[in-house]
Amino acid sequence: MQCDHDGFKIEAFEAGKGLWHARIRRTDLEPVIIDGVSFPALEVGFAWFDPETAIADAKT
Repeated sequence: MQCDHDGFKIEAFEAGKGLWHARIRRTDLEPVIIDGVSFPALEVGFAWFDPETAIADAKT
């Protein structure tokens, strides 16, 4: 499951049985720069019980 939000593509993925995480990338596929460090994608390190909740929380 994935969605576009405010210039970012958010993709939910199952990291373990019933443990959903969110991967965030820019929609233009350019790297995200944080304090001068380039990241091709960011992975939100929380575990949600379903992909919809992972995406909803990643939007905030």
